Amino acid sequence: MDRTLELPNGETVAPDDVFLYNNYPYRVAFPDEADYEFALSPLHWGGGEMDVPFRDRTALVEQWGPDSRGTLSPDEWEQWLGEARHNDRIGDGEVDALARELPVSGGDSVRDGGLVGRLRRALGL
Repeated sequence: MDRTLELPNGETVAPDDVFLYNNYPYRVAFPDEADYEFALSPLHWGGGEMDVPFRDRTALVEQWGPDSRGTLSPDEWEQWLGEARHNDRIGDGEVDALARELPVSGGDSVRDGGLVGRLRRALGL
């Protein structure tokens, strides 16, 4: 049986579930041998030094802020991707990679990559 984590908002997530933590998509990871109970792994940068380890759920509750919402619907992930396109801290390549991983509704306008996508975004189309 897969391990799960109850998020501070009451939702339960498994390692395959994507959720919003501190305004970025994450998954939960349960290490076999570590000094912590679980880690939150950023969807794009996860699996290494960017993972956020937690000794227990109480520590997660303490760090759960207003930019943490838990799981989102496909439409909400589409909206997040649209906002991420205008975030200077997240590059186009990273947003493109996230769009391929997120459970989105399939709207091509947000997920357009390459030159055509950048032109459309620059022109506001």
